[in-house]
Amino acid sequence: MKNLWLFLLPVFFLFSFSKAKHPYHVGSVEINYNSKSKSFEVTGRFFLDDLENGLSKKYGGAFHFNDEKYKARLNEALEKYCAEYFKLKANGRFLKINYVGYEEDSESVNVFLESETVAATKKLEAAVSFLYNLFDDQINIVHMIVNGQRQSEKLTYPNRYLYRQF
Repeated sequence: MKNLWLFLLPVFFLFSFSKAKHPYHVGSVEINYNSKSKSFEVTGRFFLDDLENGLSKKYGGAFHFNDEKYKARLNEALEKYCAEYFKLKANGRFLKINYVGYEEDSESVNVFLESETVAATKKLEAAVSFLYNLFDDQINIVHMIVNGQRQSEKLTYPNRYLYRQF
């Protein structure tokens, strides 16, 4: 019996780190003002499986980032998803946000957005609710950078609003 436990314990330990669901639902969003282009460059980073599941729940059907045949469908869905779950306001005015594209690796996805041009801002507001449609324990870490000054905040579901002065 002892030998059986000595065999099963390492096997159990090994399988506990396999492709099981990760216990944390965290994403990060960086909103960086580019003074040369006079626009905000936005990068969202999320777990690949979470974003696939969020898109599937929202739009139905399967989404697979590491499969080239889904690329067009992913771009279309991400553009709509980002328009709904990310808003940016500078100096009291909502900015038009353009979807630029995405880049994936084995476990995460970077989503790239860019705002319309805007003069340097003193007040910045964001509504960030990525993956709130999927998890009620989702956390989004938001970094706002204006003129080299960085301010960060943790947004936990259902809180989605962030306001900063620079």
